[in-house]
Amino acid sequence: MTQNALTPGVVAGRLAADDYAENFSDLHPRLDDHEALVAADRCYFCHDAPCVTACPTDIDIPLFIRQIATGTPEAAAETILSQNILGGMCARVCPTETLCEEVCVREVAEGKPVLIGQLQRYATDRLMEKNRHPFTRAEPTGKRVAVVGAGPAGLACAHRLAMHGHEVSVFDGRDKPGGLNEFGIAAYKTVDNFAAREVDWLLQIGGITVETGKRLGRDLTLNTLREGYDAVFLGIGLGGVNALGLDGEDKDGLADAVDFIAELRQAEDLSHLPIGRDVVVIGGGMTAIDAAVQARLLGALNVTLVYRRGRERMNASVFEQDLAASKGVRIITNATPRAVHGNGAVREIEFEYTDDDLAPTGQTFRLPADQVFRAIGQTLVGEDLPALDGRKIAVTGAGRTSIEGVWAGGDCAAGGDDLTVTAVAEGRDAAEDIHAALSRV
Repeated sequence: MTQNALTPGVVAGRLAADDYAENFSDLHPRLDDHEALVAADRCYFCHDAPCVTACPTDIDIPLFIRQIATGTPEAAAETILSQNILGGMCARVCPTETLCEEVCVREVAEGKPVLIGQLQRYATDRLMEKNRHPFTRAEPTGKRVAVVGAGPAGLACAHRLAMHGHEVSVFDGRDKPGGLNEFGIAAYKTVDNFAAREVDWLLQIGGITVETGKRLGRDLTLNTLREGYDAVFLGIGLGGVNALGLDGEDKDGLADAVDFIAELRQAEDLSHLPIGRDVVVIGGGMTAIDAAVQARLLGALNVTLVYRRGRERMNASVFEQDLAASKGVRIITNATPRAVHGNGAVREIEFEYTDDDLAPTGQTFRLPADQVFRAIGQTLVGEDLPALDGRKIAVTGAGRTSIEGVWAGGDCAAGGDDLTVTAVAEGRDAAEDIHAALSRV
């Protein structure tokens, strides 16, 4: 094992080499042809299907499943991608158990929904494997649009604008595009470099240039973008992470869960990634679950996820909570961090139990910890932005901001639910509104 001098309990190489490949293999391997036909045959192809209403991107789910059932999965993929150009990734990471599958008629009647998400992956994978892009650009309009942020919202916006014939420049502060799809999702949900492959496939539409290492506020300003382009779309996500607000939070061994996940996603060899013996994750959303599960998969002996409210209030779905428990993650609810203990490096973290209204009960406990990950929410970072609604950019209609010619969508915009699929819908709809506005000029 490789020892960390600052935090002795945090080491790399806790597992045998073969264990890493097994632990981080595909969470839901793709259906084969027979499995897809069997799954598709369970669909009732409902008129006014509730699954369509529950899908943030309004995919015609009965139609694409019927296309699979009739042996035309590539046509099914085109049905999906016409509404959700990142349908391949959404099939992997979308919480279908709380969206389309939750309202599936078979789920309501039998407790077993049609496998909508897995069927969506089956269809989109089949098309992408042929390296065929089913959409073509319209005649060039001569209009130029700047898209800031190469995450789901920005990419969806850029693709739809390119389809309409506009020239699109996408800027992103990281060294590669993809946003949270590339840097912020558990590795076992998107194996085989899928996020990068999907971006490459999306860019086949043409008319889109991507410039990485360009961050708004550091390398770009909104004013210069407005001067140089006919419209601007902001899909900048949330760059900051909330602090715990505790004394000792600067001790070695405390880190942001998003940074841990990003480092893991970009690691070429997981056996070189240090992980603690006793890991504590603070938070109750998807990032917290992804960090906790992956800590266990890297070989942490004890992983505890602590959330300040009850389980029913966790943003992570019941499926994700159960997944964490199945991997050996202990979940403690109704507890708030109060102190970090240790001499230079974290050794314990102290919590106090709270009631359902977050009122302290006076009862405290300590958890041994050589590594603590914060996952208590992210914040918008930036200056000279459009007007805010609370802590996000205020938008009206299809993403219009307080500044003329500037739209926003995805996690940085108010009103969304911080899901990849919602970000795609917001980017797509903003692109349509931008196109309409530019067409009137």
